[in-house]
Amino acid sequence: MSTLKDRLTADMRSALKARDELTTSTLRMALAAVGNAEVAGKAKRELTDDEVLAVLTRESKKRREAATAFADAGRTEQAAKEIAEGEVLDRYLPKQLSDAELTDLVAEALAAGGFTGKAQMGPAMKAAQGAVAGRAEGGRVAAEVRRQLGL
Repeated sequence: MSTLKDRLTADMRSALKARDELTTSTLRMALAAVGNAEVAGKAKRELTDDEVLAVLTRESKKRREAATAFADAGRTEQAAKEIAEGEVLDRYLPKQLSDAELTDLVAEALAAGGFTGKAQMGPAMKAAQGAVAGRAEGGRVAAEVRRQLGL
């Protein structure tokens, strides 16, 4: 079992004992998503910490998008709940890169790979995502790669 999954389970149990409903429900939802990812495919398998982190990143992004949708629809109470759930999940995610750090990492990755034009967007994105290693959303990375490639 991955150590991150163990940590999520232990934290959920602690929140349950402390009667922290928001944290308990959010971590239950996250563990359910991890469980679904484990049984996806042909055979059940244990996820690595990186795979659990990817699941948590997806869930956190879902919360941000839902909060925006609820806020746009005027449902502020539901939007606040989604934001709070996202904050609980963010405790388990690596610290996000600042814009300056992202710019530097993408520039280094593009220079190392010698990527220069529009035709090299795919390989450039792969190199940039590898350099960023989950510390920034894909949309932010793609925008920075496009900007630096002059697209």
